[in-house]
Order: sequence, then C-alpha cells, then structure tokens
Amino acid sequence: MSHLAAVIAKVEEALSVNNIRGMNELLCELSHDPQLSTAECYEQQMRLRHAIFKHTEEKAELKEQRRVFLETGGRIL
Repeated sequence: MSHLAAVIAKVEEALSVNNIRGMNELLCELSHDPQLSTAECYEQQMRLRHAIFKHTEEKAELKEQRRVFLETGGRIL
C-alpha cells in the first residue's frame, strides 16, 4: 500500500467515526507530512474540513430544532 493510499484510508476512517477531535489531529498530521505533495495534502485536508463544517452545521440545526420544540406555544416548557 502506498503512503497516499494509507493516508486516504486514515481519512476515510476519521470520516466514518465522525469525531471532530480526531479529524483536527489528522489535519495537523497531514500538514507536516513530507511524503505528500501539496495537492494531495490539500485534497485530503479539504475532505476533513468539509466534514467538520458539516458536523458543526448539523449540530447548530439540531440546537435550533430543540429550541423551537421547547418554545412550543410561545413559552419555554
């Protein structure tokens, strides 16, 4: 398995686990990987950044849904 294939597998695993801390650690690790070209590093980092953004956006949407549910009838239950 090539180094790039191993990196892609690590990114896939991080995405499937959906753990923000692990994704951030992998982002830092990729930044300091001398075996990856700039384009390869950028591609994998963008995949992680997109997943982190999506996770954060979904969390905000759930928070808003909870707020709306709790304020049913114009008052907090």
